[in-house]
Amino acid sequence: MSNPVDTQRTYALVGTGGCGKTSLAEMLLFNSGALTRMGAIEDGTSCLDYEPEEVRRRGSIQPAVATCLWNKNRHFMLDIPGDGNFTGDMECLLKGVDSVVFVLDAVDGVRPLTKKFWNLVRAENLPAIFVINKMDRDRADFQMAFDGLATLGVKAVALQVPVREGEAFTGYVDVLTGKAYAFGDNGAVSECEVPADVADDVSLLHDLTVENIAESDEELMEKYLEEGSLSLEDLQTGLRKGTVTGELCPVLVCSSLENKGGVAVLEAIQALLPAATERPAFVDAQGQERAPDPEGPVAGFVFKTLADPFSGQLSLVRILSGTISGDVTLKNMRSGENERLGSLLFLTGKTQTPCKEPVGPGAIVAVAKLKNTRTGDSLCDEKQPFALPMPKLPPQLITYALAPKEKGDEDKVYSAIQRLLDEDITLRLARDEENGDILLSGMGQLHIELSVEKAKRRFKVDINLKTPKVPYRETVRGKVQVQGRHKKQSGGRGQFGDCWIEMEGLPRGSGYVFEDAIVGGVIPRQYIPAIDKGIQEAAARGFLAGCQVVDFRVKVYDGSYHTVDSSEMAFKVAGSLAFKKAMESLKPVLLEPIVLLTVSVPDECMGDVIGDLSSRRGKVLGSDSAAGVTEIKAHVPMSEVLRYAPDLRSMTAGQGFFTMEFAHYEEAPQPVADKVIAEHQKAVAGE
Repeated sequence: MSNPVDTQRTYALVGTGGCGKTSLAEMLLFNSGALTRMGAIEDGTSCLDYEPEEVRRRGSIQPAVATCLWNKNRHFMLDIPGDGNFTGDMECLLKGVDSVVFVLDAVDGVRPLTKKFWNLVRAENLPAIFVINKMDRDRADFQMAFDGLATLGVKAVALQVPVREGEAFTGYVDVLTGKAYAFGDNGAVSECEVPADVADDVSLLHDLTVENIAESDEELMEKYLEEGSLSLEDLQTGLRKGTVTGELCPVLVCSSLENKGGVAVLEAIQALLPAATERPAFVDAQGQERAPDPEGPVAGFVFKTLADPFSGQLSLVRILSGTISGDVTLKNMRSGENERLGSLLFLTGKTQTPCKEPVGPGAIVAVAKLKNTRTGDSLCDEKQPFALPMPKLPPQLITYALAPKEKGDEDKVYSAIQRLLDEDITLRLARDEENGDILLSGMGQLHIELSVEKAKRRFKVDINLKTPKVPYRETVRGKVQVQGRHKKQSGGRGQFGDCWIEMEGLPRGSGYVFEDAIVGGVIPRQYIPAIDKGIQEAAARGFLAGCQVVDFRVKVYDGSYHTVDSSEMAFKVAGSLAFKKAMESLKPVLLEPIVLLTVSVPDECMGDVIGDLSSRRGKVLGSDSAAGVTEIKAHVPMSEVLRYAPDLRSMTAGQGFFTMEFAHYEEAPQPVADKVIAEHQKAVAGE
């Protein structure tokens, strides 16, 4: 009897937003018997999009897991969102699976984001099959979508050719066997004649598929060259081997909305994708290997944390090695603490089923209420430790300031968002030290808006979103010498501090330099740090627009003191006064932050996007085009791209994406500086 682990499949559904991944999952679950009826995204009844925000916007915003039995073989399915707002943790999620079902839209084919997602799949060395979905659509074009796979560097092998009558998707032809099948009710198929209008296409694709399979294996290639053909058994064996090694990518067709092709997809998953025990060993940060052996020491990786209204926090654990059942204690390799795993659960959307049998490598189980375990943690046998490295996450692209509707509720807002960070590792929460704002950073405007919506719903806190202050800076040019003198007498002990400083601007990025040039004890040594502190505090408050002053040097070279009235506080005030005097003389300027923007768009959108970047005062550094996608790099003022995500989406019909990172500071143009200074003065007057 075969080990159940050997017939088990663990795979992710990957593809760009709107290609029908969740509908495909729904169809697979229905055909496997896990669901008694197919739900629909449009009706808000799909099994895997169950969060209220997902139902409202008719699209996935968080990954969902489903478990089903197909011909008595257990399948673990991970549906990963395709909207760029919600894919920042894809590298972490892909560590939870052994293979990928990559979904393409038959109307749009390969999009710019497709390439990005495929590169992530390839980086994890995951075998994949491609499913061209939405073959029922009016403008569905199988050949266009299939040809587009070449731009990904994929050796695609077509296993099916769709059959259409008018605009209807009525069946398919199996390329390897040459048999045609017509769709009936509820996903059923029946054999039929090969339609004359696709016979030539099938013949051409058959020859190409046979050649590709033969080329993927030396023995098969020799046999093919000697005999001129290969048996069906040879082809199926070679196809599976080539798929598991990543050499070949089989391609199937379906219409998940009409439940057509689901059984064939399930059969291909079972026949072609690897079991957990067939994958290469896992490797930790030190290069130590851990084989996916059911008899080996226990290790698991927490690839996602979900919030459940009844169970609290759910940790989704992928078993890497060993076999476990409930009520086991494992060590968290990050915290060093032991965690007791209570009951193990199988998930299908929000439905939880107790796991009654021991589970081994490849299994995905949910565990409730772990004390100190978060996404990216490894849990293992204390005596044989192993930790999978946490992948590096992409930088956040947009930041908003959060404000409570009710004054005084700042802490309530902060703690509500803090609780979301456990389940969404692509969010960043911080406080702006300059103005006290609560800052929430994420992968796009929609990501931030839906996170705030979720916090409002779950934790009953009203939050307003406001665009945060851009972190402008101020600096000086030239050099000046000034006196800072603080003298106060009001009966009893007075205050006296007196210092002369030389202040000058430094090259961009030099920071702040303080130099003590006092000789002869004109200022006692213990008061020098107080002058430095007074200058730094004044610089943090700014001079023009309340922004920190940077890139300058101060030299204290003279001064005087009073044996009774001088104190650290007096010299701190004197330093602050000297700084303000110097700023008045040096004609300070405003600096604006510049970001490096990398934008990937379809070739046909390049002109519009470059024109738009120019209108945002951007300087295009260069562009590179490959496989129908242009990558543009540009330096752009941060203030011009705070809300870039929705604008790019509308310019590229949702097919463009970008990354953004801080580059440097530049002097702001006078109109920009005048506007920022005026807004600051207005805010100060309002206070």
